[in-house]
Amino acid sequence: MHYGKKIISLGCAVVFAGSAGVAMADSVTYQADPTHTFANFSYDHMGLSRQTNTFNDTKGTLVIDFEDKTGQLDVEIDLRSVNTGAKVFDGHLQGEDFFDTEKYPTATFTSDTIVFDGDTPTAVEGDLTIKGITQPVIFDIVHFVQTEHPMMQKPAMGANAKTTVKRSDFNMDKYVPAVSDNVEITVSFEGIAAD
Repeated sequence: MHYGKKIISLGCAVVFAGSAGVAMADSVTYQADPTHTFANFSYDHMGLSRQTNTFNDTKGTLVIDFEDKTGQLDVEIDLRSVNTGAKVFDGHLQGEDFFDTEKYPTATFTSDTIVFDGDTPTAVEGDLTIKGITQPVIFDIVHFVQTEHPMMQKPAMGANAKTTVKRSDFNMDKYVPAVSDNVEITVSFEGIAAD
C-alpha cells in the first residue's frame, strides 16, 4: 500500500470543545453507536458507474485526550454484513476472490496516533487489516463534533472517515483493471461516552 495515497476522512474538522456544557475530561472513551456507525466502499465498475455499498455491522471505540493531544481508535467491520442491495452479489463478494469471509470474517483498523493542530484533530494514522493482510493507512480528519447527545443527555461525538486503498494490496485483484483497483472506504462513526 502506498502510504502517501491513503487518505481517510474521519469526519472531524470542527471540534465543539466545551459546547453544550460538555467538559473536556483528561480522557474520554466513546463506544460506537451501532445504529449510526457504518462503513461503506465505492469503486468504478467497468467505466459504467460508481458503485457504492455498505457493511451493516461496524463496531468501534475511540479514546481521546484533548489535553495531552493523544488518542486511540479501534474499528471492526463484519465483512459478512456486506450489503450491495443484491443477495447474490453479497455472496459473490464474500467468496475467495474477494473478502473470503469464511476465513477472514472481519476487517479491522487500529490506531494509537491522532495528530492535532492546536485543539483540533487533523489526522489519524494506523493499520488496516483485510484478509489477514495489514497495510498502513492515514486518516485525514475533516469533521469532528463533540457535544451532549440531545436524547441520551450524555457526552457524544460524531465523525466521518474516508480513505482510498488498492484492493490488490489485500489480495483482491479479481477483474482489475476493468473494475477499478482503487476503492474508497468511508466510515460514519457516532460514539456515546462510556459509563
